[in-house]
Amino acid sequence: MNNTTSALRIAVTGGTSGLGLALVRALHARGAQIAFVARDAQRVRRVADEMPGTHGITGDIANKDDTHRIAMQITAALGGLDVLVNNASSLGPVPLALLADTDCEDLATALETNLLGPFRLTKALLGALAVAARDGRGARVVNITSDAAVSAYPGWGAYGASKAALAHLSRIWDEELHEHGVRVTNFDPGDMDTPLHALALPDADPASLKRPVDSARELLAVIDAL
Repeated sequence: MNNTTSALRIAVTGGTSGLGLALVRALHARGAQIAFVARDAQRVRRVADEMPGTHGITGDIANKDDTHRIAMQITAALGGLDVLVNNASSLGPVPLALLADTDCEDLATALETNLLGPFRLTKALLGALAVAARDGRGARVVNITSDAAVSAYPGWGAYGASKAALAHLSRIWDEELHEHGVRVTNFDPGDMDTPLHALALPDADPASLKRPVDSARELLAVIDAL
């Protein structure tokens, strides 16, 4: 990596809760230039007010029609882009359901959010990332995955299948883009005490789960090492 994190222009999806919010806070503390994306306009404003200098963007990465607007707002706010963190995720059916009991619409939601959303947004921002690479700044895409992408957990079919597809998409894209100076990698943050985890497993003991701030620190180390 040619720049310290503090000098980077970074976009984070799902930036108003869980790992995304913890990452935005950690990056803000380092002095990085940050744009974050989330669906709830009120929460976006609240997080942006909490951390002056950050750029909050309201949009839904699962909505194809939002993709180019989000990408344009990111590059306009930051003057380019060095790092994209595709963090926003959907469980699919809530409560979790066996695949045989999963509605097609719930599987589609998981795929749109966890696979197609990151694919579309990354594709829309490839030009900006390629420019950053040519300028010697380095260019990175980090896709947030899960052990559910590797292990077959009953009830996690929609989520696990979508994350498995995302993980392999990342590996292929890294092979294809490496020669252009754009690196693509996966990061599994582990089981965290987040609203998404509480939706999935409401009876889980929060004390047994990782804190998002700890996973964010590990993710920063990954970004630093790329």
